[in-house]
Amino acid sequence: MMGSFSLFVAAIGLLRMPDVYNRVQTGTKASTLGAMMSFVGIGLMTVDHWGEANWIGRVFVLIVFIILTNPVSSHVLMRAAYAMKIPLSKITSVDKLKEDIENKVVEEPIDE
Repeated sequence: MMGSFSLFVAAIGLLRMPDVYNRVQTGTKASTLGAMMSFVGIGLMTVDHWGEANWIGRVFVLIVFIILTNPVSSHVLMRAAYAMKIPLSKITSVDKLKEDIENKVVEEPIDE
């Protein structure tokens, strides 16, 4: 139930966010939380309903996989969007990556 609610709020957030960078961030945070809550619910349901505890380890592995892969994939998507020079929205006031590139902290992403 809570996982579905989190995913629903993410869908609303995707419609309301002003640019691609905010949308990716919103979708990643909510999908990570929503999927984790859904998997926890599945794990608890299997123990309660069928009396089997062997799903708990599998659910734990899935949750760890989601925690590790969702942020990495969203980071890659945002860096690709930045490399393609997709503009920030007009209401976005801070561009930390641009500041880091100007200060030579990181290299500018290259569109290949």
